[in-house]
Amino acid sequence: GFSQTTLHPWAEGSASGGECICEAFLPNSTFPIKELISLESTAVEINYKLQMEISKVEIYEVKLKVYVAKIMNLTVLIELMEDDPDSYSELHIEEVKIKIKQVEALIVELQASIQTTSAVVMIAVLTYLEITYDKNQVLVTRREYIILQQKLEECERRHNEIFNPDIGICNHGGIRRISKPIISQLNADLSAGYKYGGWGKDSKPLPGSENMYWYSGSTDTLVSRITQYSDYYNLIMRQGFKTHQLYVQYNYDWRGTGNNYIVRENNLYYQFRSPFAMGKLNMTSVKVEYKLIPMASAQFSYHYSANQNLDFAADESGLWVTYATEESKGKLVLGKINEVSFEVEEVWQTSIFKPSVGNTFMICGVLYATRSVDTKTEEIFYTFDTRTEQESYVSIPFEKFQESYVYLDYNPTDQKLYMFNNGYYISYHVWFNYEGSRDKLLIDE
Repeated sequence: GFSQTTLHPWAEGSASGGECICEAFLPNSTFPIKELISLESTAVEINYKLQMEISKVEIYEVKLKVYVAKIMNLTVLIELMEDDPDSYSELHIEEVKIKIKQVEALIVELQASIQTTSAVVMIAVLTYLEITYDKNQVLVTRREYIILQQKLEECERRHNEIFNPDIGICNHGGIRRISKPIISQLNADLSAGYKYGGWGKDSKPLPGSENMYWYSGSTDTLVSRITQYSDYYNLIMRQGFKTHQLYVQYNYDWRGTGNNYIVRENNLYYQFRSPFAMGKLNMTSVKVEYKLIPMASAQFSYHYSANQNLDFAADESGLWVTYATEESKGKLVLGKINEVSFEVEEVWQTSIFKPSVGNTFMICGVLYATRSVDTKTEEIFYTFDTRTEQESYVSIPFEKFQESYVYLDYNPTDQKLYMFNNGYYISYHVWFNYEGSRDKLLIDE
């Protein structure tokens, strides 16, 4: 014999012959191999029953067609008898009654055969198996996942109905409303101190660069560099593929001021610092040129930031710049830029005082100007249509993530507004006015 000491849930001891023994306690919840074999057998049985049910359904379908034809014939006959009851004898009426009884008997027979089907048994078996063995509710979770996936697909379908059509086409009556702010994340420098900057996409991307994003940020209004990202994922992961430095000591100084730049055809359009002029950095050839704007003043900036004297914008119709002059007494001037000659080729004078304006952007040849309502609300309060030269005062409020922002521009490739709000990447969907309210299917923003 041997002695042992029992410990729970496991034990060890030694036999008299010097052998070591180990006793382990295994809970009842071991892998249910027998149940699994039974489940597999049940699945085979259910599959067989399912095939039988499918064949029954096919038979029922044939029977139903016969029954429907009989009922239709009876219906026609009864209608004829009701229209002219005197033309039918008691014998005819008895024959119709017999036919009705026959159809009723056939329907009862069909109902009985359906009720005796094993479909109910199958559902009961599956329900029992699920309750008994699906302790972690895998099947329930999977069903919920499938429902969620279907909802997401429906949401995506409706989203595409709204935003993909009519990109680049101006068959609308201007902005109807703006979504709530979509907050991407803090800037790529991961610093709330980088309050000055901008981000977005190329408004007229070169082939292969349709998904490219860019970002420029700083702790002041000096514009010293811009970083490009191959797509949104790399923007969020802060993995830029190219950073262009606008200043290299003893070599060149291409720096700018203000934060109202845009990227178009891989060119950065920005406010050149010295001299005060329009700047254009070709990020493909890494060459810079600048052009002076006659009478443009460096005195008048936007409400939220200093040195925002030249504001570049791009829309479906081309490249634009806004500024103010001494002659206009600070009222905003809009200029259309010839992208080939890089000259302001046409000018419109507005009636709004630029320092009272939060920011401006262009959509389909229409200038939109914003102003602050309160710490959480901005408002589009003014529009100027360059096609009709008509200006309007409107009220289209939208929510700000934080109180102050230094960058706001529209991109015609996705019909979104891009904002740099206190160091954060923010964007907005834009909804337009269409004839017949074609945007009634909008999902909640």
